[in-house]
Amino acid sequence: QVQLVESGGGWVQPGGSLTLSCAASGLTFTSYVMKWYRQAPGKERELVASIRTGGTANSVPRFFISRNNARNSAYLLMNSLKSEDTTKYYCSAENGIVKYWGQGTQVTVSS
Repeated sequence: QVQLVESGGGWVQPGGSLTLSCAASGLTFTSYVMKWYRQAPGKERELVASIRTGGTANSVPRFFISRNNARNSAYLLMNSLKSEDTTKYYCSAENGIVKYWGQGTQVTVSS
């Protein structure tokens, strides 16, 4: 059974940083592209970062994605956080055939 478990969310002040983690199990991690999305209530899910199996990464400004294949984990470092970054963040794993989702972790940016 495939599981993606996000962690690391919480409250942070504007301008602060936060690192989210996504622990994967039940799949061959090295065969999957890992992505981070966010979705605010009433809005579409937005892709914020992706990292390919070979390590090629893309992300929106201020955010950085990485992966540790030995730990079956992906990470999202978020810098200079703003109030508009407040929402729930999800990780996904996809291999072109199937896509799995985690349950999400909430990030709140507020003073």
